[in-house]
Amino acid sequence: MFKKNKRISLLHYWTSRYLLTLFIGLAIIFLISAAWIRHTTFENRLELMEFLADETVYRLTDTTNPNNGPINGIPGFIGDRERFNMREIDPILYVVDTEGNILTSNRPVPPGSAKNVAGLLDDEEGTKEITGGLEPEYVVKRKIEGNNQLLGWVLVKEKKDNLTRVNQAYGQLALLIGALALLGWIAIYFLSKRLARPIKQVAEAAKHIQEGNYTVDLPQDSKEKEVYELVTSFENMANKLEQLEKTRTELLAGVTHELKTPVTSISGLLQAVKDGVVTGLDAMDFIEMAMVETTKMKTMVGDLLAFNHFAVDAIPVKIQSVDVNQLLRDAVAQWEVLQDEDSVKVNLHLIEQAVYVQVDIVRIQQIMTNLLTNAKQAMDKGTITLILKERGDKLSIIVKDTGHGIPLEDQAFIFERFYRGENKKYTIRGLGLGLPLSKMMAQSSGGDLILIESNASGTSFELVLQRATSL
Repeated sequence: MFKKNKRISLLHYWTSRYLLTLFIGLAIIFLISAAWIRHTTFENRLELMEFLADETVYRLTDTTNPNNGPINGIPGFIGDRERFNMREIDPILYVVDTEGNILTSNRPVPPGSAKNVAGLLDDEEGTKEITGGLEPEYVVKRKIEGNNQLLGWVLVKEKKDNLTRVNQAYGQLALLIGALALLGWIAIYFLSKRLARPIKQVAEAAKHIQEGNYTVDLPQDSKEKEVYELVTSFENMANKLEQLEKTRTELLAGVTHELKTPVTSISGLLQAVKDGVVTGLDAMDFIEMAMVETTKMKTMVGDLLAFNHFAVDAIPVKIQSVDVNQLLRDAVAQWEVLQDEDSVKVNLHLIEQAVYVQVDIVRIQQIMTNLLTNAKQAMDKGTITLILKERGDKLSIIVKDTGHGIPLEDQAFIFERFYRGENKKYTIRGLGLGLPLSKMMAQSSGGDLILIESNASGTSFELVLQRATSL
């Protein structure tokens, strides 16, 4: 048994995933920022302790100070705790002699401190971490010198925890991160909601199409390019599906009608001859008419088979290099021979020099026959113009008539199989395979068949052919 996946809404999916990603990202930023704040605060407070030690040494050795005297004679200055009190930390400051005896301090000296302070003395100044006690501490040592003699030391001590404590900064950072998370969630919620709305509408429209209702009304006011293209493409698809569905429903009736008509005519004509309704020359005329209907039916069945074979690439294409000027002359001549009347004239505008193309000659002649026949059917009388143009490694054959044109609503579907416009549906017999088959044959030779334009003054088709690279 396959477990059915539970589907969730796009809004819920994107919002939850974004929040998870946002929280993870902000948590990483918080940890990095907290570590940076801790390190920076620690460095700044150490510098402050060093400044305090340097300032104390300077005050004790300042010869311009009238109160300056022996080290043990200035307890008032060091004892003034408020002058050295700091907002974030409150370090202990000792002034000791060369033996390590505490001369003065900014705090009362706890019992046993003298021994601990003496153990810190050596011949080097600097900042040092002390880890031997209950809590790690940092001490800043500075020499007190006078007349090139070592008079004593200034020691500034503070616990490591006090140097790195930044609770207020952590709270402010947490507040900032929380505000960013809230703003990010609100932003992604409304953006996801805005993006999910048209997708949901398209999904609803797809359900209507699935049920056979091709009329969809989707909003076209989306500012997002991709969403707008999705909506418009879906509407165009729905319109095309509606048209194809109409074409599909008409196909069976159309093909049945087109094939039934010659069968009925043939049956009626032959039945009349068999029953002796007509005799002699009349019977021969009836048989001749039956033969004509048979030829028409054979042509339609041949079109169906040819289209089927081209659709599955079952017909081999024989590509040859041929002079396009001669190819057009032959195609027009063959078509004109089959015409019963000369009410339509064909004007050829060829290229002066010989130009060769790579085509299947038989297929190109079929295409030209179909285009010329369609052009003739579009007008009672007039002129069909064929213009040959060079376009780089391609050649274009423009076939232009002076007929009534193709209705605008039909132009998007003329290359759809079995599609027949309103102008031809009830006036000209056929299966609606001429142009689709011609396009497929052109593409099989590396070319294409395109509708350039069609209006009340005429229609222009372009047959694109591949120029031959060598003879």
